[in-house]
Amino acid sequence: MSFGSIYGTSSLSSSVGASRGLAADSQSLNALKLDAGKATPETIKETAKQFESLFMRELVKSMRDATEKSGLLDNPGSDLGTDLLDQQLAVQMSGQPGGLSDMIAQQLARQMGVTMPGSAPPPASTGSEPAKVRATTDLGLDAKITPVKTKRPPTETQGNFVRQHSDTASRVEKATGIPASFMLGQAGHETGWGKFEIKVKGGATSHNLFGIKAGASWTGKVAEVTTTEYVNGVAQKQVARFRAYDSYEDSFKDYARLISESPRYAKVRTQTTSAHAFASGLQKAGYATDPEYAAKLSRAINTTLQLRRVQV
Repeated sequence: MSFGSIYGTSSLSSSVGASRGLAADSQSLNALKLDAGKATPETIKETAKQFESLFMRELVKSMRDATEKSGLLDNPGSDLGTDLLDQQLAVQMSGQPGGLSDMIAQQLARQMGVTMPGSAPPPASTGSEPAKVRATTDLGLDAKITPVKTKRPPTETQGNFVRQHSDTASRVEKATGIPASFMLGQAGHETGWGKFEIKVKGGATSHNLFGIKAGASWTGKVAEVTTTEYVNGVAQKQVARFRAYDSYEDSFKDYARLISESPRYAKVRTQTTSAHAFASGLQKAGYATDPEYAAKLSRAINTTLQLRRVQV
């Protein structure tokens, strides 16, 4: 259950003095909403304590209801007194170090992007939590492209990969007009988000993020590796020669030069407003032999678009 969804994340602010109120006191609970939009570690902690006290009150009430009564002293007055006692017990039992309220506070803090004292800064959003959207001026061409929500939220590995190469991709975008998210998504797909980079002899990285092969015209360094190619739809293992670069930026520049200058990708250059169209264009132009390449690349690009909107 997302605790932030019960009152809405904007209801986190409150007067710290609410801790003196009863757990089920409507006036105390309403105080949590008075200063909406001013979430601080103090108000988050107090909200979490109130949630815990409500839970503890229901727990105590359930335990009392399960206890057999004689009925001799039961009356409206005793019931009211018992209820007030249960509320005060719930308040006193809540907010203990290491208790339920601490866990609730941490979840609320992540949702609001607030760093609690003694904890690490909140991680980048994975798409399943609210996050601050980057200014469109920072996103460049990505701001004009609407991402399609993927079935699975972006992973930490994907987020780290995009963070690592975003500045380089943005610089190449300005020089070539190819959206940074398209390049980052393709680089992520080709390398398993950095986990399966092409290596040169000796184990060093080739810096080749786009799986570009070394044809007859290539005069630079080469990496020879076993790769999977699809021949008539059937996967086959082959040893292939790939280009090797001195840096990741050289890899981005060479990829952009290939897409920008090769007549083979002339149509692809006109499809930079849609991840699906761009990916389909690359597959039709023969960039890869995998029959599912367009679908896989489209998902990778949409993942990158989501990540770049939440990485500040």
